[in-house]
Amino acid sequence: TLPTQAILMRCIQTKTISAVIFCAIAVSTVPTVTAAGDESALLLKSREITAQFATELQAALKQSMGSGGPIAAIGACKDMAPQIAADLSRENGATVSRTSLKVRNKANTAESWQAQVLHDFDATETPGEYFEQFGKHGARYMKPIPTGGLCLTCHGSELSPDIRARLDEAYPGDQARGYNIGDIRGAFSIVWPDQKPANE
Repeated sequence: TLPTQAILMRCIQTKTISAVIFCAIAVSTVPTVTAAGDESALLLKSREITAQFATELQAALKQSMGSGGPIAAIGACKDMAPQIAADLSRENGATVSRTSLKVRNKANTAESWQAQVLHDFDATETPGEYFEQFGKHGARYMKPIPTGGLCLTCHGSELSPDIRARLDEAYPGDQARGYNIGDIRGAFSIVWPDQKPANE
């Protein structure tokens, strides 16, 4: 079962890479860190970081698609996604990443708590955010990434031979294939350490 402090939210989702989600709280507990509207400051910050991650990655993919097609986009995603995550982690003092039950990059393999949340996302018709606070200052956040039409170029069941060859070269042991539109392909993840912020 999920921790009792978890906040689960059901959402109406768009089917885009950025996965914009409009949420209403369905199950919640009173957070230990509060902000405007009685929402955790870390929850609000997690949403902000996730939106920035999605926007920057989407821009990089679009630029690569425009200049070199899907083959170039594979290289951009391989190089840019980890860099964006590392930059956001350093800038915010949190661990920012993406993960999935079927990873393409083994470095993104889900931890046990992430895998449980991903299974719950898969089992829910309209999955939404997951947010859990722990200790005095720590928190964990995940936001699902639904599969859109563009995603099927590299994550679908019917990949072109050149795409398949490039993926095999870039990601030995790639599991992130065989998705359909609307499937949960993975999730953004943010973990805030259980330590007092430096500015407090």
